[in-house]
Amino acid sequence: MTLSKSQIDQLTQAAINAQRMGYAPYSNFQVGAAILGSNLQVYTGCNVENASYGLTICAERTAVVSMVAAGCREILALAIALPKGGPPCGACRQVLAEFGSGFPVLLVDSATRLVTAEWDFEKLFPEAFRPDNLVDGLQ
Repeated sequence: MTLSKSQIDQLTQAAINAQRMGYAPYSNFQVGAAILGSNLQVYTGCNVENASYGLTICAERTAVVSMVAAGCREILALAIALPKGGPPCGACRQVLAEFGSGFPVLLVDSATRLVTAEWDFEKLFPEAFRPDNLVDGLQ
């Protein structure tokens, strides 16, 4: 999917706004994410840290949960906002792969408000494990 300038601006701003809501008392590293769903709605998420570090949830997964809770099941695009920009972690890549492939991923430097990179999700996570990898009897 090719995003319009308006869609890029909308996703970038939504990710930056979500970043401001991040709960990061331990790392002080807030992250925001915005997903454009197949229904053309935008779903946002922020990172939420926990004193039990393993229970921390990333912004990208929070946005996916928001999308699914609203009844949407397909990602058309994703923007991630954090200082200096940066790609999603491995766990987030696996969760994102459940809901789309080949969608653009915009990496946004929240300090400059600029898109620092745009990746095709398949380049970020080639050969992802997806539902069709499951044994037929488990589907």
